Amino acid sequence: LFSRLKRSQVAVLGASGGIGQPLSLLLKNSPLVSELSLYDIAHTPGVAADLSHIETRATVTGYMGADQLGAALKGCEVVVIPAGVPRKPGMTRDDLFNTNATIVARLADACARHCPQAMICIISNPVNSTIPITSEVMKKHGVYNPNRVFGVTTLDIVRANTFVAELKGLDPARVNVPVVGGHAGKTIIPLISRCTPKVEFPADQLSALTGRIQEAGTEVVKAKAGAGSATLSMAYAGARFTFSLLDAMNGKEGVVECAFVRSEETECKYFSTPLLLGKNGIEKNLGLGKLSVFEEKLVAEAMDELKGSIKNGEDFVANMK
Repeated sequence: LFSRLKRSQVAVLGASGGIGQPLSLLLKNSPLVSELSLYDIAHTPGVAADLSHIETRATVTGYMGADQLGAALKGCEVVVIPAGVPRKPGMTRDDLFNTNATIVARLADACARHCPQAMICIISNPVNSTIPITSEVMKKHGVYNPNRVFGVTTLDIVRANTFVAELKGLDPARVNVPVVGGHAGKTIIPLISRCTPKVEFPADQLSALTGRIQEAGTEVVKAKAGAGSATLSMAYAGARFTFSLLDAMNGKEGVVECAFVRSEETECKYFSTPLLLGKNGIEKNLGLGKLSVFEEKLVAEAMDELKGSIKNGEDFVANMK
C-alpha cells in the first residue's frame, strides 16, 4: 500500500497526440501516479478536462504552448516524451529526423531547466538519435545523468513476446524476450535464444520471426495507410516502461526492463540491454549476456547504422544555434 500512496508526479510532453492521449489515459488509470501533468502545443485543456473525470486518484492538469512548458515540468519525477510527427507509408524513422530532433531538443532543454533530476523517457523517433540529442542538451546545462535518460524500446519487447507466443501457442503475458541494440530496423535485435520460457525455432522460421519483429512498426504504418504509425501499442509499451520505473523508484526489487541508454557494453556509445532499475534510475546494466551465433551476427551487422544515428544526434546538438 505504501508505494501506491507515494506522491509521484508524471509529465507527458506531447499529450494531445496519437500516442500521448492513450498513454495519458493509461497513466491516469494507474494507482502509481498521483499527479499527471499534460503538455502539448494544442488541445491539452480538453484532454486534461476529459481525463480529470476518471475515478482514480491522479490529479490531471493541462498545459498548452511554450510559455506553459516550465510550469508543466515543475516538480515532475518522471517525464515521458511522445511528442513529434509520426511516420507515413514509405518513410523511415530517420525521415522524421529534422522535425523531431528540433522538438526533442527544445523539450530536453526545458527538462534541464525545470526538472533536472527527473527520469526522462523518450518515445519520439528516431530514438537512436533522439537519446543522444537529449543527453547532449542535458550536458550543455551541466545536469546530465546517464542513469536517468531512457530511450523507450519496450514496444520491441512487447511485439517479440506477442509474436513468439502466437507461434508457440503460449500466453503472451508469460513470455519474455529481451531485445537489445537500437530501435529501428536491423538495429532491433531480439534475443530469442534467451526467451523465457525457452523456445526453439528452425533457422528459416527464426529468421522470418526476427525480420517481423524488426519491421513490425512498418507493418502498422502500412496497415494505417497514411493515418499514422503505432499509437495504441506504443502507448501500452510506454505505460509499461513508466510503471516499471515508478515501481523501482518506490523501492520494488528486481525490476528489469530493456531501454536504449548510455552504455559501455559494446563499442556503441548508446545501446539497449536489460537494465536493473532502482530508486535512481539504472541500478545496474545487466549487459548483453550470452548470445547465439545468429544473434552475434545481428549485433555486428547493426553497429554501423547505430553509430551513424548516434553521431547524427550528437552533431545536431553541436550545430544548434
